[in-house]
Amino acid sequence: MKLSIVGFGNVGQALARRWSAAGHEVTVCVRDPQAPRKQAAAAPMGASLEPLNHASRNAVVLLAIPWRTVAEVVPQLGDLAGKIVLDCTNPVNPELTHLTLGFERSAGEILAEMLPTARIVKIFNTNGSSNMENPQYGDHRVTMLYAGDDAGANQIGAQLARDIGFEPVYLGPLRESRLLEPLAMAWIKLARERRLGREFALDVVRREA
Repeated sequence: MKLSIVGFGNVGQALARRWSAAGHEVTVCVRDPQAPRKQAAAAPMGASLEPLNHASRNAVVLLAIPWRTVAEVVPQLGDLAGKIVLDCTNPVNPELTHLTLGFERSAGEILAEMLPTARIVKIFNTNGSSNMENPQYGDHRVTMLYAGDDAGANQIGAQLARDIGFEPVYLGPLRESRLLEPLAMAWIKLARERRLGREFALDVVRREA
């Protein structure tokens, strides 16, 4: 599958490495694709670096950028009509202490308003980059919750999660992003303020029947 990842932070880099290793063709889209540091980091990932306006050249686009930059960056990505857009953004403040959106709206729903003809799936937002790198805890695969309105796009998102070792679990339509984004905030709180570090996951555990 041909994938565009928008952003070069920890999550974007981790997913680029994992999807490239799983056999996908990955393009990482950034403002400055010729930057020597980014070129050096991208080389061992097996991913190419391209400008932001190349993102729409692939059928699947992952947003791995801070939420506060979305309104500026999304218009630069090209025509995303009909594209599957995987949204792993979280509407947290710059200090990572609280969410900036509440009960009536979510980042996922606002993104859908910005891109009314794209196929949005909220996914890859509830676990840190260390779990993207390695979602295995012993013989258990970490849950990747996701939400979306388009069945075909949901299926692709779930498969991409499965390809790198997650156990995808569908939460519901895109409005359930209102639940997924606070879950991400809980992970951040535990990691930073309760000093759990990054090597833990919030998970769905099933009891044997």
